[in-house]
Amino acid sequence: METPAYQRAVAFRALHERPGIFVAPNPWDAGSAKILASLGFEALATTSAGLAFSLGKPDGQGAITREETLKNVQDIIAATALPVSADLENGYGDKPESCAETIVQAGMAGLAGGSIEDATGRPDDPIYPFELAVERVRAAALAAHSLPQPFTFTARAENLIYGRPDLQDTIRRLAAYAEAGADVLFAPGLKTREEIAAVVKAVAPKPVNVVMGLGPGVFTLEELAALGVKRVSLGSSLVRAAYSGFLHAAEEIRNKGTFGFAANNIAYAKFNELLQ
Repeated sequence: METPAYQRAVAFRALHERPGIFVAPNPWDAGSAKILASLGFEALATTSAGLAFSLGKPDGQGAITREETLKNVQDIIAATALPVSADLENGYGDKPESCAETIVQAGMAGLAGGSIEDATGRPDDPIYPFELAVERVRAAALAAHSLPQPFTFTARAENLIYGRPDLQDTIRRLAAYAEAGADVLFAPGLKTREEIAAVVKAVAPKPVNVVMGLGPGVFTLEELAALGVKRVSLGSSLVRAAYSGFLHAAEEIRNKGTFGFAANNIAYAKFNELLQ
């Protein structure tokens, strides 16, 4: 008998196999997930930054545990009927076995997919060596493909956002990750049409995820689709939009003693309606 988790996993895989592009926006809790689902999106992807910020911690420094992440994704999964893919950071350990165990636990939690990155979380040595990075992806892919439901595994090359702007190394890594069994490839930090097109070509026919909202590169969905991108995520951009509004409002109150921010707020009743 197919469980709801199995059906969501099948639906998520199908989004990657059908023609065209789709957006998987990034909620950080159950409420933001329900709001996104109400707008008609077909899938969701969690954000490690959103979870970290909501817990009062920095992102990208190993401050969030695997247990905290899986608790968060279970809350998000329970909030909607949509398939959910998770930002699983670096797999919560350096060894390939840690990546494999993280994928197994993610599948057991009901996720339809998840990503593992080649960033170490250590500022002094931010990116795993090539050979180790490939072994980590291979172990994660084997674990993903051993699960009883389809699990769409994304491998991420992070050097472009960690002070190593070497596109050729990014492409070399993504091509190796594709060969090692990753289902989707992702390199945050691609800025130009030429860079995106080069990545899509290098890993074809595997689908590519591109993140929008993090930097100066602004493309429409139509433009990204023309470049061959399959999936678009938003990373921390939505949680930063939410916290930006909160911070600007609090600064107005503290620094000016005024409350003009409230004029642009969405009504209380509207949020109650969205979260039914």
